[in-house]
Amino acid sequence: MLFTTTLQKDAIKIMLLGSGELGKEVAIEAQRLGIEVVAVDKYDNAPAHLVANKSYVIDMKDETSILEVIEKEKPTYILPEVEAISISALFEAEKRGFHVIPNAEAVNKTMNRKNIRVFAAEELGLKTSGFEFVTTLDGLKTAAERIGFPCVIKPVMSSSGHGQSIAKTPDDIEKSWEIAKEARGDASELIVEEFITFDYEITLLTVRNETGTVFCDAIGHMQKEGDFILSWQPMTMSDETLQKARDIAKTVTDGLGGRGIFGVEFFVKGEEVYFSELSPRPHDTGMVTLITQSQSQFALHVRAVLGLPLNYTTYGSGACGAYKAKNESHTPVLEVPDSAFTNNSFVRVFGKPESHVGRRMAVSLVLDDVEAAKARAIEIVNQISDN
Repeated sequence: MLFTTTLQKDAIKIMLLGSGELGKEVAIEAQRLGIEVVAVDKYDNAPAHLVANKSYVIDMKDETSILEVIEKEKPTYILPEVEAISISALFEAEKRGFHVIPNAEAVNKTMNRKNIRVFAAEELGLKTSGFEFVTTLDGLKTAAERIGFPCVIKPVMSSSGHGQSIAKTPDDIEKSWEIAKEARGDASELIVEEFITFDYEITLLTVRNETGTVFCDAIGHMQKEGDFILSWQPMTMSDETLQKARDIAKTVTDGLGGRGIFGVEFFVKGEEVYFSELSPRPHDTGMVTLITQSQSQFALHVRAVLGLPLNYTTYGSGACGAYKAKNESHTPVLEVPDSAFTNNSFVRVFGKPESHVGRRMAVSLVLDDVEAAKARAIEIVNQISDN
């Protein structure tokens, strides 16, 4: 195809529904191609607001509010970037002729753990951990007994580990029930999952559009309380196991359809690959691609949306460490050591307007062999402070 861009009234326009650190990088990549970006979120001065052409603050769960801003701006493409969003607004936007990425039904399936798990396990027949869904404390107790301890308990709709816990014994169930209420989304229903004693877990960034499907090198990651603290690329694994993951990722993303990047998560135990979750957008663990690839996950996402070729070059192996705030502040200031900026390392600060203890505020990025990069990424994070 011939890609053209113009600053005229009929120019390509992307609307981000959710404007966090991932949306910020998408906005930057879109603007590098001269595309107008409209960033929408529930709070003012969200990271993508800082770099977008226009920004709006609305109730992201309110269908009317979302449709009003869509009709006002008339974007060429709508990119949902958060779980806590009115899905009905996306379906209605499609009915009105707007292009939702990847599509409203894919967002509906993947933003909700119940929908994606049922789709993957029952409709596609993919291998997953055992699971049940519950809506009451008594139901949770019963399901946990059937699944067995330890078990993982999560809200069906949340992100970044909010509301997630592991119940090791029946005595932990009531505490897990209370933790689930901290969900960033919908805590009215919970998923109780079998705890897989996996060897490692990966994210396989899968990019698709009419030009085909491309896989980035597998990304290994470590999580704490359900949120990543360290990721690295590539993850060492056998060719056979990697191919299994690619086959599953292609099956599920073909089933969902549409354009864009998908962060497909897996548990790996020996040569067994278990489908875990999927995000229909750039993935937090994929921020490592800002230093390892000529086209980061964000650039590939924009290319996929526009129907452009998905080629890229790998610069080498690397790692990404997440800095979590240690203090509460309405005017956070991060202190980053000069030593973090070298020929093969740097820091990305998100510019969030407020900090809360445990909120991700920045990442360190290092290009080196994997073990050295991991160690250095952690070292840099440990030298950052906030106040």
